[in-house]
Parts: sequence; structure tokens; C-alpha cells
Amino acid sequence: MMRKFCHWLLYRQLGWKKNVTVAHPNKYIICLAPHTSNWDFLIGQLYMRAEGMHTNFLMKKEWFFWPLGPIFRRMGGIPVFRSKHTSMTDHLAEEAKTRQQFGLCITPEGTRSLNPDWKKGFYFIALKAQIPILLYGTDYEKKLINCTESIMPSGDLEKDMRHIKLYFKDFKGKKPENFSIGEV
Repeated sequence: MMRKFCHWLLYRQLGWKKNVTVAHPNKYIICLAPHTSNWDFLIGQLYMRAEGMHTNFLMKKEWFFWPLGPIFRRMGGIPVFRSKHTSMTDHLAEEAKTRQQFGLCITPEGTRSLNPDWKKGFYFIALKAQIPILLYGTDYEKKLINCTESIMPSGDLEKDMRHIKLYFKDFKGKKPENFSIGEV
């Protein structure tokens, strides 16, 4: 019932389309960009539910207050404590290795504000766990959710990040002025 409702709302009422040609294995990281608005979260959640996917996501710990905290955790949210110097990438990579299924969505910009210096945690999780990174772009101008490439991290961070950033260069976020792929 929820799946049909989300499908109806996202595709029929809001007018979004999808172009997803990449297979989704049992274990993967979703690199999602651009991330320029809180609307990205809503569109992403509608998409996941419409497609019957269950993927965890990272979100700054400040959002995990009552009553939202329990709701976000139930939806698959994992709080990020930016002030603590914990090895979240190591922990998540180990989780990915031990589970039968693992899906994690990360926005590499790490913020809705302009940030050309993307965070690389998603890459290191995938590299350590030896799982692919699915490149998901949301284009508000075209109302399109696009995933036509995946990348298996090679260990050559500079080369792989250049490839990843170039994939997203033409996507228009809700607030396009808040998106940059930086120097490539």
C-alpha cells in the first residue's frame, strides 16, 4: 500500500521520472548528488519506497532529536557525530562485509550549502568493503532521478573521484547555485 502511494505521489502527482539502468547488487553505496535542499531527502525517500528499496542513509546528529530521532532511525537513518573522531568508515565497511545485504546512501557534499570539496567517506567505505558505488543524480530541472553508472573503487582516489564528479556535472539541484563539483 505504501509503495503504491509513494509511486503515485512521486511519479504521477509530482511528475518525476527515473532513468535507472544500473543493476543493484546485494551490497552497494549510493553516491547521491546534488544535495542542495531539504527537498532532496523527501524525493529520495519517496523514490526508495516507490521502488521497494531499503537503503540506510547518513544524517548529521542534530536531526536526531525527539520526536524526529526515532522516526529517522526507523527509516534507516544513521546519525553522524562530526565532532567525534571515530572511524565511521571502518565501522560501516565492516558492517557491509558481514551483512548479506547492505545499502547506504551518502551525499558527498556533506551539506546543502555550496561545497566543492566533497567528502570521501563513501569512497573509502566502498573500497574497504569491496562493493560498488552507484551514482545517483537528481535533476530538478528535468525532474529526473538518474543512475546510469556504477564504479568499483580502484584505490586511485584522484582518478575515481574525477570520474564520479564528472558524472554529476550537468545535474541541476533544487538550488543550483549551491552545487559544485569543484576542480577536476
